[in-house]
Amino acid sequence: MTNGLFDNEPERSERPGTPLAERIRPRTLDEVVGQDEILAPGKPLREAIERDLLQSIILWGPPGTGKTTLARIVADMTRARFVSFSAVLAGIKEIREVMSEA
Repeated sequence: MTNGLFDNEPERSERPGTPLAERIRPRTLDEVVGQDEILAPGKPLREAIERDLLQSIILWGPPGTGKTTLARIVADMTRARFVSFSAVLAGIKEIREVMSEA
């Protein structure tokens, strides 16, 4: 038994006021709806994620398509470092810094 500061904190989906989108967000590859052409069992991207063989990846697409959700799942399943970053909201300097770190 641990006595950490957040031991009794409810899961994020159980916190009062948690938005519905956060409560229903997929947390595993099997919960992701769509993207079967790249995430179905046996597909190269899924295999790379499951075997922790990914290098750097860039997820690109319109808002609401699951880029951040997929990135969080990858970070949870691998030893990857997750950097939340929006090229739309950042300047060239920040983009270059993130790209050089990647």
